[in-house]
Amino acid sequence: MSAFETFSQLHQNATPLLLGNIWNVHSARVFEASGYQAIGTSSMALAQSFGYEDGEQLPFDILLQLAKRVTETVRIPFSVDIEGGYNRSAAGIIDHIQQLHDAGVVGINLEDTVAGSSRVLQEVSAFQKTLSAVADHISRNNLHIFLNIRTDGFLLGMLTALSETLTRIKHYESAGADGIFVPCITRPDDIREVVKATTLPINVMCMPQLPDFEALASLGVKRISMGSFLFDKVYGHAGTLAKTITTEENFSALF
Repeated sequence: MSAFETFSQLHQNATPLLLGNIWNVHSARVFEASGYQAIGTSSMALAQSFGYEDGEQLPFDILLQLAKRVTETVRIPFSVDIEGGYNRSAAGIIDHIQQLHDAGVVGINLEDTVAGSSRVLQEVSAFQKTLSAVADHISRNNLHIFLNIRTDGFLLGMLTALSETLTRIKHYESAGADGIFVPCITRPDDIREVVKATTLPINVMCMPQLPDFEALASLGVKRISMGSFLFDKVYGHAGTLAKTITTEENFSALF
């Protein structure tokens, strides 16, 4: 079974796929050694690890080179978050996806917001048109890539987040999405409604109020991401250790 086939199948199991979100090659190795079945980039963690802000500020060439090195290094399936596609045209987004596919990436996250001074939700029919063009290219060229579409009503804290999400899911499913990612959704009733709205696998993300994995499985969730939270925890701990060393004037905190 190819990495793409494995990755696709992992979205169909009773137990949700827990995705390890990486920020460099070493973190990819850590997740693989820890028994994770698949990995994907966290756009925020990756950008910050290179000294950039989130929101397509990391140059695409760096993202592509990182992707090539990860696929050379680990054997588990690898997905890449390309945010809004690093381009505002369907043709530009398709070119970026093609390059990542050729590098060995088996999944893509594409979101329906555009980052700037503030994050703006794209008009649904416009994004659906872009998504249809992307999905058509993938199909016509027989690309082995899982198209996970992120919709940001809950992330933006919209009062109508649930209804907006349900509407968009239908449009994105008909446009050719393989999965739907709803970051910042946490209420079990909302998750249940989203799962019921589509035959596509639903992806949720680590949040303080997110139910545990067993509860998410019972709600029908198929994929769970951790976003940048592990990255933040790791470097928060590193900062604490660095300060302890200067305070105690020894390295005992490291041992």
